[in-house]
Amino acid sequence: MNDLSYEDLERAAVDVARLAGDLIRPVVGHGTALRTKSTKTDIVTATDLRSEQLIRRELSERFPGSSFVGEEYPDHEGTSDVEWVIDPIDGTVNFLYDLPVFAVSIAARVDSVVVAGAVGDVLRHEVFSASLANGARRDGESISTSGVDDLSESLIATGYSYDAAIRSEQATVVGRVLPAARDIRSMGSAALQLCWVGCARIEGYYERDLKPWDIAAGAHIAAEAGARVEYPSEHNGDLTVAAPGEIFDALRSLL
Repeated sequence: MNDLSYEDLERAAVDVARLAGDLIRPVVGHGTALRTKSTKTDIVTATDLRSEQLIRRELSERFPGSSFVGEEYPDHEGTSDVEWVIDPIDGTVNFLYDLPVFAVSIAARVDSVVVAGAVGDVLRHEVFSASLANGARRDGESISTSGVDDLSESLIATGYSYDAAIRSEQATVVGRVLPAARDIRSMGSAALQLCWVGCARIEGYYERDLKPWDIAAGAHIAAEAGARVEYPSEHNGDLTVAAPGEIFDALRSLL
């Protein structure tokens, strides 16, 4: 990293997330679906492409030689130690339908470890951020997870796969979680829901079948805010879970 700090990477992610938000905001609800990807519900708009172009350009100028892993364009292998993981619009369907929950997600990895990140809530003008071993913030102010220690008093969020067969299984899981929790929400942005665990807007979040760009920044922010985070792998059915330690095991046992 030479003289570059993780805090420098966090600040850059915050600045560029704000710039991307400024690009996206004027066309909310007016986007055009260009194509679909994995299924008919997995939509790409022209604004997704423009946002990722902007993010890559701005980060390349600040950190020459960076590598990139993004949702909409092929991976790029650079010459430096820094790799950026980008979701230019996390919640594209919400953006397309003018529903107010979608975000820009930018994470920095060094040696395959996320060391900094930012998630910008485009319409609320909020930016969540964190850097390794330095806590998490919302617009620069420290955040932390909820103090609730009983799953029955916990608001839990989830999301659903684009794959219909997986959604069917997820509906069964909801049937187990809903009676045990205060309630369940599904807002359509993994990145924001992870950040909301970190700032105690919700107590817990889980979802299966997420991609690295969906969770790289949000999971890092949740963890730095004090959440216990389980990352997807071939050993856990590709499941992501984030919650305070006091309720994590109770939630995890239902999934």
